[in-house]
Amino acid sequence: MKHVLITGGAGFIGSHLCDTFIARGYAVTAIDNFLTGKISNLDRVIKNPHFDFLKWDVCEPIPVQKVRFLSEFGLQGILHFACPPSPVDFEKIPFEILKVDSLGTINTVDLAIQYSARYLLASTSEVYGDPLEHPQTETYFGNVNSVGPRACYDEAKRFSEAYVSTSMRGLGLYRSKKYKPLNAAIVRIFNTYGPRMRQDDGRVIPEFCTQALRGGELPVCGDGSQTRSLCFVSDLVEGIVRLFEGNVHKPVNIGNPDERSVFEMARFISELVYKMTGVSSKIKFVPARPEDPRKRKPNTDLAQKLLGWKPNVSLTEGLKMTILSMQNLIARPLAHEAPFKIQKAL
Repeated sequence: MKHVLITGGAGFIGSHLCDTFIARGYAVTAIDNFLTGKISNLDRVIKNPHFDFLKWDVCEPIPVQKVRFLSEFGLQGILHFACPPSPVDFEKIPFEILKVDSLGTINTVDLAIQYSARYLLASTSEVYGDPLEHPQTETYFGNVNSVGPRACYDEAKRFSEAYVSTSMRGLGLYRSKKYKPLNAAIVRIFNTYGPRMRQDDGRVIPEFCTQALRGGELPVCGDGSQTRSLCFVSDLVEGIVRLFEGNVHKPVNIGNPDERSVFEMARFISELVYKMTGVSSKIKFVPARPEDPRKRKPNTDLAQKLLGWKPNVSLTEGLKMTILSMQNLIARPLAHEAPFKIQKAL
């Protein structure tokens, strides 16, 4: 049996990866320190005999004696997905973010090299910053402010890419005869949504869905003309698995090129929630976030060419599943007004 270790395994994307690898016949060890992850995200796999969970901070070297599948199955691969990615986290826990994408990357790369395991780094479209190239290709070097309010995330991910790519070339310590160069790939994840997202993480989809279900105000930052390209989590996971199981050794964009403005998304979610639940909501313009990227759209030609991958879930279908999953967590208010009313920012 093949064995993979997934850091951030109790998080949004990490938990979906755990489900998928278990379903594909792998033994899975999930590692998480619950900084933002939740054990309930692992309800589908927690009792599976081929799943194990280790509560641990990967900023510390991983205690291999506590990874019980290692002795039985070895280690086929590591998927490093432990990093809080939301705007609210950039202000609350910036040093934890910096550490997990530096020390956490170093520790997991060391482990992968020791066991000759395949390594997949979860990077992000944020390495492109506020892009001057549109849509963004993997060859674009980005436009990132290294001292700005988002730097703790953007630059940490850029460092992790540098560390992984250097390890892949077998430089320095890893040039020794004892270890082979790292067998790795890098997935640059664009905006992703779906069940198990944190309601309070500040990203547009959970925030808009939560407020719409509560009959509240959907906060649109700035004038709402900034764009995002939204990929449903099952499509993303399929791309990640193909990249992990393939023979690609470079960064690959995984995301949905369906580009929408933030204002358009707010209106769409408000109307969709009203159709599904009868709950109405309003849209309210609020001050823009500092250095919020104006555009975001992946060029996915490389993923299609190398992996045969493309997204399949439509925005309507994906949002319906996301809204239904959030209904269980939110007390449904009474509907008193028609949907889609705009309030001017104070």
